[in-house]
Amino acid sequence: MCRLPEDPLLLLSVINMKLRDFYPDMNALCEDLNADRGRIDKILSDAGYVYNEKDNRYE
Repeated sequence: MCRLPEDPLLLLSVINMKLRDFYPDMNALCEDLNADRGRIDKILSDAGYVYNEKDNRYE
């Protein structure tokens, strides 16, 4: 499993950068990094962010 930051703001920054630069969507990112999508969504939603599929980013 990929080691991603636990801090919501750092996680937001890392995930959005990876989505912008390397991945067409969250499923591809999670599959490639062997990351838990549910955990990422939970951390970021608790901080007030949701995934925007159209823009491929958390807002």
